[in-house]
Amino acid sequence: MGLLLFASIATQITDQLWNDAFVATEYFGYFTIQSSLMNVVVLLVGGSLAWRSRVDPQLLTGVRMSVLTYAVVTGAVYNALLRNVVSDGFIGVGWPNEVLHVWAPIFIALDWILSPGRPSLAWKRLGYALIYPILWVVYALLRGTLTGFYTYPFLDPAQPGGPAGVALYVLGIAAFIGGLAAAAIAASHFRPRVLATEPAA
Repeated sequence: MGLLLFASIATQITDQLWNDAFVATEYFGYFTIQSSLMNVVVLLVGGSLAWRSRVDPQLLTGVRMSVLTYAVVTGAVYNALLRNVVSDGFIGVGWPNEVLHVWAPIFIALDWILSPGRPSLAWKRLGYALIYPILWVVYALLRGTLTGFYTYPFLDPAQPGGPAGVALYVLGIAAFIGGLAAAAIAASHFRPRVLATEPAA
């Protein structure tokens, strides 16, 4: 899945370059792209470590928890709010979009639920999952204010909901990420029997 995510992003960039539609500052400004690149790294690192150890390092598990929430919120927000929005820009090859917004989030969620190598996470890790989304929202709003380009329509205060609508969307998504992080941490405490009975190293 890490390689498929990377191939999806590479395909989109190549397609846009071929059609003279690639703007790096816009493309890499999307939450979907940034979080997907994080997941490429986490999936490839996790996959390589799985060949050498039955139990994931605590640090990797904490990072996995955070990027899991980003993948799931990417899929949920896209399919709930953006799938039927008509784009006024370049529309390229379709399959990478489905990988980024549907298949990768499903895989990453199942990977967390089913992975036997996941150690338990402390509840204090919950707040870590919100650090990147908060920084990204600040960046996206500042950039939109300065350039007029908003990566997602629901962040544009010129839309019918106005600034209050933007605030509600941001707070709602932040609460969703927090809820996902809490669910992921809770799930990490249900250890498979193979790990629960394994002698301490």
